[in-house]
Amino acid sequence: MQKLPVALLPLCLWLVKLSHGNSSLGSGFSELHTEFAVSLYQTLTETENNSNLIVSPASVSLSLGLLELGAKGETLSQLERTLGYNAKDAGVQDVFSGLHGRMGNSTHGVQLRLANALFIQSGVHLHPDFTQHASAWGNSSLISMNFSHPNHTHSQLQQWTRYHSNADDARVRQTGKELLGSGESQDETSSWGSLPRMALVSTLVFQGAWQKQFLFTETQNLPFTLSDGSTIKVPMMYQSTEVNFGQFHMHSEQRYTVLELPYLSRSLSLLLALPSDRKTPLSHLESQLSAHVVGLWDTGLRRTKMDVFLPRFKMRGKFNLKPVLQSLGVSHAFDPSAADFRGISEEEGLYVSEAVHETMIEVTEEGTKAAAATAMVLLKRSRAPVFKADRPFLFLLRQISTGSILFIGRVLNPAEQPA
Repeated sequence: MQKLPVALLPLCLWLVKLSHGNSSLGSGFSELHTEFAVSLYQTLTETENNSNLIVSPASVSLSLGLLELGAKGETLSQLERTLGYNAKDAGVQDVFSGLHGRMGNSTHGVQLRLANALFIQSGVHLHPDFTQHASAWGNSSLISMNFSHPNHTHSQLQQWTRYHSNADDARVRQTGKELLGSGESQDETSSWGSLPRMALVSTLVFQGAWQKQFLFTETQNLPFTLSDGSTIKVPMMYQSTEVNFGQFHMHSEQRYTVLELPYLSRSLSLLLALPSDRKTPLSHLESQLSAHVVGLWDTGLRRTKMDVFLPRFKMRGKFNLKPVLQSLGVSHAFDPSAADFRGISEEEGLYVSEAVHETMIEVTEEGTKAAAATAMVLLKRSRAPVFKADRPFLFLLRQISTGSILFIGRVLNPAEQPA
């Protein structure tokens, strides 16, 4: 039987503007998710080594979990080893079944929403068990689509992503093109060489504000030292506030500092980490990350009054996840001769032809809006300790109660414009 591609695993994610919400992957899975998050991030750093970087481990793992529901044999085993759990287990499904309901609650102007959709070529018959489990997995929907009509397909994808992500039209149009080619041709051959049969889309929308906002009037153009030692001027936000702060040691005994900034309602926070010695490359810290190291931060952070300097930054990440996931041990899913997705449909031999992940983040004074014109003023220096992110730093956006990492990334150059 000829294998047909699961045309795209576009783990498409838009972090519309930095914000806050209520999400839980379950405290029992915290370490597994953290280990997967760190492995995913470190694998990306091997190829994305000279630029800003952001990835959403939560979005990737949930989408891979949906694939797990239809995988069998070694394909299932590889997915299970990479994620650390089997999505078919009743206990795991119970944890995720209520995920959308918890994320859909908006309080004090903050919101975190997750949605998955499996777009399926018309005429493909799915197993009832897969349909049942998929519909309860992270607010997933199964949507019939005729991939032989790209323009209509683009329209359907745009409508779905616009509704679930609140993404602007330009981003939605671009994503539609990346999913299915340009859409200008009615030829049944896509950029992958065959008619797409399935597309898995995952969106995570995060909107909100800081627990304590930075004031526009306190923002100044200050130096930021790049990895090569050169400096640039960037808008540097400032506030004097109480934060969770700690100092830690790498294996080499070099020190680094960690700062935690909460968002409204204090269910999510942004962790910032940077080497204490300005001469220590951020890569030294990145290479030593692990679930154990991140876990130590919770016990090592202390409430401290500090002067906090943080640059505004905006970045967009677009990755071909196929080589990344293959490096992590997920190879059969992409191999037409080895993939086993008979749990999705017996009538078709399916494999994943592409895996695409897209993220966007913007950090400003309010946390939710693009920066307006700011008044440049001289800051009044206090005698409080200082955390100054004026050189490359690492960030993690996580759910506080479970420690689940929603986003992990780094800022090498705050002035770098998203592609």
